[in-house]
Amino acid sequence: MNRYLIAAFAGGLAGIVLTTQVAGPLIAQETERQRSTFEHLNLFGEIFDRIRAGYVDEVDERELIEAAISGMLSSLDPHSSYLPPEAYGAMRVQTRGEFGGLGIEVTMEDGVVKVVSPIDGTPAYEAGIQAGDYITHVDEESMIGLTLENAVERMRGPVGSEIVITVVREGVDEPFDVTIVRDTIQITAVRARLEGAVGILRITTFNDQTFRNLRDGIGDIISEAGGIENVDGFVVDLRNNPGGLLQQAIRVSDAFLERGEITSTRSRSSTGERFNASPGDLAQGRPLVVLINAGSASASEIVAGALQDHGRAVVVGTRSFGKGSVQTIMQLRGDDAIRLTTSRYYTPSGRSIQALGVTPDIIVEQRTVADNGAERRRPARSEADLRGRLENDTLTEQEREMLQREVEQRERISRLRDEDYQLAFALDLISGVAVFNNR
Repeated sequence: MNRYLIAAFAGGLAGIVLTTQVAGPLIAQETERQRSTFEHLNLFGEIFDRIRAGYVDEVDERELIEAAISGMLSSLDPHSSYLPPEAYGAMRVQTRGEFGGLGIEVTMEDGVVKVVSPIDGTPAYEAGIQAGDYITHVDEESMIGLTLENAVERMRGPVGSEIVITVVREGVDEPFDVTIVRDTIQITAVRARLEGAVGILRITTFNDQTFRNLRDGIGDIISEAGGIENVDGFVVDLRNNPGGLLQQAIRVSDAFLERGEITSTRSRSSTGERFNASPGDLAQGRPLVVLINAGSASASEIVAGALQDHGRAVVVGTRSFGKGSVQTIMQLRGDDAIRLTTSRYYTPSGRSIQALGVTPDIIVEQRTVADNGAERRRPARSEADLRGRLENDTLTEQEREMLQREVEQRERISRLRDEDYQLAFALDLISGVAVFNNR
């Protein structure tokens, strides 16, 4: 009996020694990390006091602190930011589908404001602003080096007032000015129409109204056609849709899926959430084609990726923007808030589109006519071009090579249009049928 007690005690003692040996360095590391954090906070306080006391001009202390907060958040990635009360209020209004402004979704790239997408029917859209444009000046004042929120604030103003923005566009030799009159932006999230026997569903944004507009639009198309049996299929047009609310993207995807995963999110602290489709297909099984381009971002990519992975739609167009992260709006003590990147999202097959985008099943370049009548392709930039972007963490080197081969094959068919458009179109049709049959 004593031998067992001694053995148990010895084992317990060994366990205590082992635990101490392991935990000791960890505790020391944590203590050192906390000490370093406090030292840097003290450093910040010292710098703040020296600026306040010694800067050449008197400074606004609140503005100084807000600038420090903005810098801290913007250093994380291009989509995290500080929202002062005015910006936070404007953002809440915008998600309800009506707000004042120009009608463009913007991000920040290398200290310059970049247009993700103009919104259909808005002053910016009517003025010819394009996805990928850079805005360098507003009313002759430079925008370079401003935070995204400060730049957006410069572009706001009373409805009916005029603003002159200076635009740099790839393929255009010189910057040029565009005059825009600010207006109340009333977003119709979905525009639906019947073209022959095909329903066109143009989704411009994902706000509180999107799913309701989509459901009503599909109903109107079916009614106009005289019944679903007279509808050959639907085109879901997500081109230049900069995204919006995650829940609306899930509901739009669910509108066409009977079952299965729509998307999943994963954060640093948890395995995240999975969102699954419920029974019921508003299109009643009719074929779907989803249109995307470089201006299709975020929520648009969730929809395109979900319908593509489930074989519910053939995706056509050009590669999407590649924003595969989710931002959470966190209200602070007052009327301000922060927009913080809290997770990545993944398509049903488990792939992340972060900095990669959704590659269409059939690549079709949009053509524009230059002043001399010659055709040219619009240059496109994406999330992968943004400094400080999150990296894609899901693909192995072998998977990357396989994906690249698939993209190159689709691009070869796309280039064939320059030589024999009819042959390329025939190949596209076969590819489309094959996608449906194989999935």
